[in-house]
This record gives sequence, C-alpha cells and structure tokens, in this order.
Amino acid sequence: MFYAFNLLPIAILIFYWAIFNIERVVYLMVFCTPLAVTLKNLGLSEGIDLSLPTEPLMAGLMVVYLLNELMYKITPRNILKHPITILIFIQLLWMFITTLSSVDFTVSLKYLIARLWFVFSCYFVGTQLLKNKNSIRPFILAYAIPLAIVCLITIYQHAAFNFDDKIADWIVSPFYNDHTAYGAALAMYIPVIIAMLFQTNTSNLMRLLYAGLVSIFVLAIILSFARAGWLSLVAATGVFITLMLRIKFRTLLITTVTLTVLFFSFQEEIFIALGRNNTDSEGDLSKNISSMTNISTDASNLERINRWSCAIRMFYEKPYFGWGPGTYMFNYAPYQKSSERTIISTNFGTNGNAHSEYLGPLTEQGVLGLLIVVSMLFATMFMGYRLVYTVKDKNIKAITIGVFLGIFTYFVHGFLNNFLDTDKLSVPFWGFMAILVCIDVYHRNGEHHGSNNETNHI
Repeated sequence: MFYAFNLLPIAILIFYWAIFNIERVVYLMVFCTPLAVTLKNLGLSEGIDLSLPTEPLMAGLMVVYLLNELMYKITPRNILKHPITILIFIQLLWMFITTLSSVDFTVSLKYLIARLWFVFSCYFVGTQLLKNKNSIRPFILAYAIPLAIVCLITIYQHAAFNFDDKIADWIVSPFYNDHTAYGAALAMYIPVIIAMLFQTNTSNLMRLLYAGLVSIFVLAIILSFARAGWLSLVAATGVFITLMLRIKFRTLLITTVTLTVLFFSFQEEIFIALGRNNTDSEGDLSKNISSMTNISTDASNLERINRWSCAIRMFYEKPYFGWGPGTYMFNYAPYQKSSERTIISTNFGTNGNAHSEYLGPLTEQGVLGLLIVVSMLFATMFMGYRLVYTVKDKNIKAITIGVFLGIFTYFVHGFLNNFLDTDKLSVPFWGFMAILVCIDVYHRNGEHHGSNNETNHI
C-alpha cells in the first residue's frame, strides 16, 4: 500500500503535463510501451489484465482528447474526412454493433474499450502531435530506443542458453508475451530506422544512433526465430523494389488478384508440394527458414491451420454479426477436429486467438468485419504508393518509405498472427498510420505545419 504513495509525485507530474504539455504524456506513453509489464506478469491479477503504465496513460489521453473535441472541436476536417479516418470510424461503429450482439457481452465490451483507447491515444492524438513534421522522428525514436533496450536485455539473457531456438519463445518475457509479437515490432521498425539513416538533415551523431539501432534490431530479429517477422521483411523488400521501379499500385493489385486466382486454381497441387516439406522449426537458422512451408509436421504451422479452420467453421455458424469482438479464444475449442489438433492445441483459450488479423474479425465481427480490415489494407497501400511517388521533400519521402514499409510488414504479419489487441503493436500500428495520414494531409508538398505549442491545445 505504501509503495502506491511513492507513485503520487509521478501521477501529479503526468496530470500537470496532461493540462499544460500533453505531448510529453504522448512521448511517455510511447516510450513506456516496449518496457510495459502486465498485471498478470507482476502477479497482481488473475482476471482483468492491464499493461502498466501504458494502458492507463492511453485511457487518460483518450479522455483528455474527447473532452477537448467536445468543447473545442480540435480535430481538423481534413483529418476527419480522410479515407483512413472514415474507415476507422466505420470499424469502431461495427465493433460496437457486434458487441451488442456478442455471445459474451462483457468480453466484447472490454475488447472494444481497449481498442478505443488504442486508436484515440495513438491515431487521433497522434495526428494532433504529428501535424508538426519535426515531431515525427522523436515519435518514432520514443518507441525504438526502449525497444533496443528490450533487445539488449533479451539477447543477454538468451546468450545464457546458447541462443537455443526453443528458449526464444519465452525469453522476451515479461516485455512481450512471445517471440512472434517481439518479431513483429522489430520488423516494423527496421525499415523506418534504415530510412532515417538516409535523411540529409541528420547529424553524424544521430546517424550513428540509427546505425546502432538497425544493427541491434537485425541481430534481435534473427535471434528471435520469429519466422513471420522474417517473412514480412522479405515481403517489404519486394514492395521497396516496386517503389524504386515506380510500378503503379494498380498494376500490383491486378498481379496480386491474378496470383490469388492461380493459387486457388492449383491449391491441391500446391498443398501436395508443401506436404513434402517435413523440416521442423528447430535447430539452426536454415532449418527455421525451411520450416516456413512445412504443413506436415511443424507443430506451429499446423496449429495455425487448426485455428484458421476453426475460425472458418465458426464464421459459417454466425456469418453476419459474428461471435463478438474478443470472443474467439473462448469459443473455438469445440470446433477443432481431432485430425487437426496438435501437441500444442488447447481447449482453454490460453494460447492466443485466431492467429490472423483477417480471419479473427471474420469470426468475431462477421463478413463486414473482414471487409473493413481488407479495405483498410488497400486504402493504406494506395495511400503509401501515392505518397512515395508525390512527396516533394526528400527527407519526408525517406520517412514515408520507411513508415509505409513498416506498416506493410504488419499487414503481412497479420496473415499469420494478430496483435492489435495489445498495446505493444497497437502503438506502432496506429502511430505509423497517423504519420502517413499527417504526411498526406500536411507534409506532402514539403510545408512546415504546426508547432509544439499547438499540441498543448489538447
């Protein structure tokens, strides 16, 4: 009890900042996110979980933002009318509707409230802060630097186990719940920090910092054995090549649709070929890479297929409104087939959700839930390509490429995992989205918009 009183001066300082200098609260929230620890990890709760101190800060920022919006209408119309913002509002509205029809209203309501403070604290407050282009780099570094600290701690602890790949899954605890979330965060920040290296308005000292961060992140993602993170970086490299060749997004969209049609036309032959791969994700790096396409013996891959199959079966039962946000993990067990269960399967909802940012919403929010996510993917891709080809300022263009590739890694990662129900990935995802939207609205022609004092208006 007495320990709580020691936090009182910090609480008073944060309250003071919230009134007079709210951008400091934003930076504090972002900085704390990689280092945040949940109540369960601290042994303080077995029921309701909360990431400390990040989520209380997010909730506070949301309340301050909404009060100011009600009183002063602080959000510019060009932000409110932006296609990404409209899609966010549609998604939140549909999540609210599907919460009302949920099979477990309490679970869905908690999920919705958490999503609200993720979005409002990172995207809407972010667009207020990032209207000043000089705030973009500090905003990125506010997460990247503590993430590097987590990497160094993890690498040091992992070294005691001779970098055994079996240890990689839990060695990131208590900062990240498993190595896949850790790998997803690293994959998002590698492209943007590399891009910042090539900015012309960067001092030698800052360039040295960026080079150090990239080196730490690359080493960390290799040692994480997070195969989805590796795959997303390969995909981002492919997108970068198309950007350098100035290939239009329309051409890529047609190509993607064509390849998708071909995949489904020859899916039986493809699965037979994949079934011949029996390399498990154990051992050296080459075996982990080879195991990415192993759908015959690799437990991790097979469990994903099990979860996806359950998600589709659940969707068939409730195709329009779904089961309700956040309810998949508590309801999928009866939909498992004995032939698809693996050694890591469970009936207790303890090992995560649908492992897909696309099938998860399909199951929990029905067909419209999936369509909204896919629409956000295409809208972000269209905006990213357009910005890279039209931004005039070279330094802003470099940031645009890095942030776009970073958020693209998460969309790729979303086919294999879903982490937007956590603060660890919500901060970079919605923060990067806010950066791209602010570049689109304020910085595309190289003008300087806003000042640090403007953010204090919130």
